[in-house]
Amino acid sequence: METAVFGGGCFWCTEAVFRELRGVRAVEPGYAGGHVANPSYEAVCSGTTGHAEVIRIEYDPAEISYHDLLTVFFATHDPTQENRQGNDVGEQYRSAIFYANDAQKAEAEAFIRELGEGSAEGDPIVTAVEPLHDYYPAEEYHREYFKDHPEAAYCQLVISPKVAKVQKEFAALLRGH
Repeated sequence: METAVFGGGCFWCTEAVFRELRGVRAVEPGYAGGHVANPSYEAVCSGTTGHAEVIRIEYDPAEISYHDLLTVFFATHDPTQENRQGNDVGEQYRSAIFYANDAQKAEAEAFIRELGEGSAEGDPIVTAVEPLHDYYPAEEYHREYFKDHPEAAYCQLVISPKVAKVQKEFAALLRGH
């Protein structure tokens, strides 16, 4: 098993997206990239901790590659938005890859270069590639939020379209394929 840690906006969204993929054994929302030990959700949202909302993915590289995870990551958030994703604004929503080793760092940097370091519209990619120093799990009530609250407006308006996109564009990477 290997681990990947990504920050791509609200962790409710990213968790729901990556739970769909084959080879993914666990997805846990949490916090990384900051300077405060064991932060709370409220502290992270205050913007004073330096942490990003992230997901920690445990995956089997024999079933899904780190490259495939990066592909889904970049396709399901806007890597050109600095310190935000849509209406979610603040450094806790920044686009970031927290690498666990030199191989992940090299692959993430190469992937960003392949994207041309910009979007089709010419906006630069602002995704940070940083070493993973500390990771802190989020509070229990954040886990499987989309599954537990599918009727919530945020889930219907923001998360459902992302999950549908993954199901359509990445069908070959889904469980059961």
